[in-house]
This record gives sequence, C-alpha cells and structure tokens, in this order.
Amino acid sequence: MAESLKALSWNVNGIRAAHKKGFVDWLTQTDPDIMCLQETKAHLDQLPAALKEVEGYHSYFSTPERKGYSGVAIYTKTEPESVSVGLGVEEYDKEGRVLVADYGKFVVIN
Repeated sequence: MAESLKALSWNVNGIRAAHKKGFVDWLTQTDPDIMCLQETKAHLDQLPAALKEVEGYHSYFSTPERKGYSGVAIYTKTEPESVSVGLGVEEYDKEGRVLVADYGKFVVIN
C-alpha cells in the first residue's frame, strides 16, 4: 500500500438503491483506496455482480440475518492480510454491523 491513502466512509442507506443511482461509476471516478459502506441493507444473493465484483477492488460484506436491515461492506484496492466478520458476540454479529480488515501496518474497522 502507498505511503498515503484515501479512505472514505458512507452510510448508503441501501446499497441497491445507491447502485441504481450510479454508485459503481462514482466509486471508480472518486478512486478511494478503501471505501467503507454502512447500512447496505442487502444479502449477497440480492446483489448484482456489478456490486460484488467492482474492477480494481476486493470487496467484503457483512450481512445481517434480517433482510433489508443494517449490513456493512468494504471495497479496497489492496487485499488485506485478513478480514474478519463481527466482534465474536453472536447477539450483535447476527446484525452484520462489523467488518475488520487487517493490513498489517493498520486495521480498518467498519
């Protein structure tokens, strides 16, 4: 990873709605190194391939048990050394609210 990086965070209030409004084009034009999304409100099986596989990015998702509720995602140009879902507390982890991306020199918690 470069000496400096651009990391952005956005509560999208629904990733599918953001996709319909041009999220993927916006992401590629804005060109962040790391993009953290909150309130994605979708399960992986509800996402089009265009959101799961954005060219130039690795993508990671934490989805809730309840459809249409919470959820977070990370799009990152550099693949992290590891990515974990949740905090290890089942009561909270089933809500899909936490992704931890460990890059070795730093950690992103979304």
